[in-house]
Amino acid sequence: MASEDEVSLLVIVVDVNPIWWGQHAQREPEFTLSKCLDAVMVMGNSHLAMSRTNKLAVIASHCQDSHFLYPSKSWKGADSGADDASSSGDGKYELLSVANNLIAEEMRNVMSKTEVRGNSTDTLLAGSLAKALCYIHRVSKELEVGQEIKSRILVIKAAEDCALQYMNFMNVIFAAQKQNILIDACVLDSDSGLLQQACDITGGLYLKIPQKIALAQYLLSSVHSWCCRRLHTWTTELHVSVIATSSRLVTCAQFVCQYSATLAPSVQRARLSSKYNYHTWSSPKRRNSSSWHDSCSA
Repeated sequence: MASEDEVSLLVIVVDVNPIWWGQHAQREPEFTLSKCLDAVMVMGNSHLAMSRTNKLAVIASHCQDSHFLYPSKSWKGADSGADDASSSGDGKYELLSVANNLIAEEMRNVMSKTEVRGNSTDTLLAGSLAKALCYIHRVSKELEVGQEIKSRILVIKAAEDCALQYMNFMNVIFAAQKQNILIDACVLDSDSGLLQQACDITGGLYLKIPQKIALAQYLLSSVHSWCCRRLHTWTTELHVSVIATSSRLVTCAQFVCQYSATLAPSVQRARLSSKYNYHTWSSPKRRNSSSWHDSCSA
């Protein structure tokens, strides 16, 4: 269970390649970039609402650069954001209102300043992930004494992979693995071999969305999967510690029974073996590409 001393940081990297989204809007007009951002806002709001210590960051991965949508440079702090949110008078939690307004405003600024040249749909995903790792490192350095941070990166991928980014991408993946940062992937179009490796190496979840219009539901199910993984890790550590203690008790009891002259050795060993019949427990691979999909379809 999360405590006040534990900070959960979620960094969402969204592929906002304008060429890909423009072509996709012609094929499937019911799912556009604005609806994808709406699903991202729902995901971010649910993460922030789960705990007071939860933190959120949203990065737009463009074909030219990467840009922070939240928190942005224009956001001076929680006080100014609370004033802006309270002026609406809708009773919404101020932090959620500030996050939604900043994401929408920064996204408009990014698209208005975009000058697309050529027909290349390659997204600078490796650079966006590197920026996410730098932000996580900065937040970890700003923690108070006694606080711990649990970080993960969620990548919403639209355009196809770029082979030229392979080396940079793998360097980012191994850096995330070394820092124990999970990378989850949500792919909207064709499968991504790079993200499959990232999820497998870091222990994250990979999902290719079967129905794009239900993106918000799949993202909300990832919040449930994340909570289950944290609970599973906590129970794993508790289980291992119990087994280690029980093994020492069994060894001590067997030693006493071996040199005891008052009790029957054979009977005592039988009782001990039936009472403390523990097996070696090993945690399975955390990544399961079908677990996320199964939790959504359940």
